[in-house]
Amino acid sequence: MSQELIHVYLMPGMAASPLIFEHISLPQDKFKLHYLEWCVPLDEETLSEYAYRMTTHITNENFLLLGVSFGGVLVQEMVKFVSPKKLIIVSSVKSKSEIPKHMQLAGKTKVYKLLPTHLASKIDVLEKYAFGKSFTKRLKLYQKYLSVNDNRYLDWAIDCMVNWQQEEPPTGIVHIHGDNDAVFPISNIEDCIVVPGGTHIMIINKYKWFNAHLVDIILEN
Repeated sequence: MSQELIHVYLMPGMAASPLIFEHISLPQDKFKLHYLEWCVPLDEETLSEYAYRMTTHITNENFLLLGVSFGGVLVQEMVKFVSPKKLIIVSSVKSKSEIPKHMQLAGKTKVYKLLPTHLASKIDVLEKYAFGKSFTKRLKLYQKYLSVNDNRYLDWAIDCMVNWQQEEPPTGIVHIHGDNDAVFPISNIEDCIVVPGGTHIMIINKYKWFNAHLVDIILEN
């Protein structure tokens, strides 16, 4: 009898495309990868309502969820409606106490509402005025991995992130975090698997680490 496949549903970070997982590879005789994608939220849709809507894309019983950054927050909301075999978050947070103080302050003061999210759709314009190899390289990465540049989505996502109120992590959650994450500094993170030299985008540039360790992490009881 052949072994039942484990279905791995992957949720990218804020506004990101599933392309961030392009180098993630798991044995095809044991796992099947499914790529979830962001869409523009409905009017007045809460994070919980959005998470419930996202669960409709899960069509298998033997599955697990893996979310990156804000995608890690979303999958934690999704498990309130579905029961994965395992929940894994990468470069993310699992309670409001792990959110950096400046983000929490932004949520309280609503200063994040001043962010020019409408400029996200103007990347092609920015490219014309890019200066320096580093800036140009970052723009190229942004263009490649950006999935949703609608300011309605960005305004909603930022609001959900800075105002997330989860007190306690879901039972059994596995947290993988880089020790050089500038967005969610590891000094705020508790109980995680540390990836040496891992930055906030380590799912892209440290994919070899994930390919070497994910199978054991998934199968570990």
